[in-house]
Amino acid sequence: MNFSLKIGIVLLLFIIIFSFIIPIFYNVNPMKLDLSNDLAPPSLKHPLGTDDYGRDILKRLMIGGQISLEISFIVIFFSSSIGLILGIIAGYYGGIIDEIIMRIVDILLSFPGILLALTLISFFGNSILNLILALSLMGWVVYARLSRGITLKTKQEDYILSTRALGAGDIYIMFKHILPSVIPIIIVQASLGVSSVIIAETGLSFLGLGVPISYPSWGNMINAGRNYILINTNLILFPSILLIITVIGFNYLGEGLRKFFSGH
Repeated sequence: MNFSLKIGIVLLLFIIIFSFIIPIFYNVNPMKLDLSNDLAPPSLKHPLGTDDYGRDILKRLMIGGQISLEISFIVIFFSSSIGLILGIIAGYYGGIIDEIIMRIVDILLSFPGILLALTLISFFGNSILNLILALSLMGWVVYARLSRGITLKTKQEDYILSTRALGAGDIYIMFKHILPSVIPIIIVQASLGVSSVIIAETGLSFLGLGVPISYPSWGNMINAGRNYILINTNLILFPSILLIITVIGFNYLGEGLRKFFSGH
């Protein structure tokens, strides 16, 4: 196992344990208000202190990790699945089908992704579902272009031509022979893409157009804490640190998987 893959796995295991395992044993209500104990310093009852509404920062960080990871995984699943299928179809059939799909890709790529997401969420309203749809819409194009490029190269291989000459159908060739060639590249891109989705989700939440403010996402916590940066830096410091660790972890994971699949 290469160094990048090891570092990525270690960092992401920490985030997963922090976000999903520890909350099982840390039985604190992250939504409970205690205005008499607002902006409290770290204590035994609240290891990282409380926010401006007296809510436990540590538990809210854990729930924020769950929200960010769950949204990111859902977005990556839909983005990669749609892009993978459309990319293979475009590359395999070519012609007018390829032209239509690639022109849609070009149109979407002509807009800054975050601006497109802002526009969609502003129009339809900020909810977790709309956030997932907006991020998926701006994300699938990358996977489509990758899948198409690999398909264009793979379909010219001798074994593909031989299989077609023996009477194999298009669906069989695409899923039996081309798909296995595309999957490793898509996995690498998906690993790197998770960090981009988390950054986009956090940025949109910070602007008030991502995860609804009632949910303790990292973006919402950073946005709320900026008004108290000189009073209680924990409100911004800890969600920022966790965001950095998560992004670095997925970047290392993606780089490690790239080296693994390439045999380096």
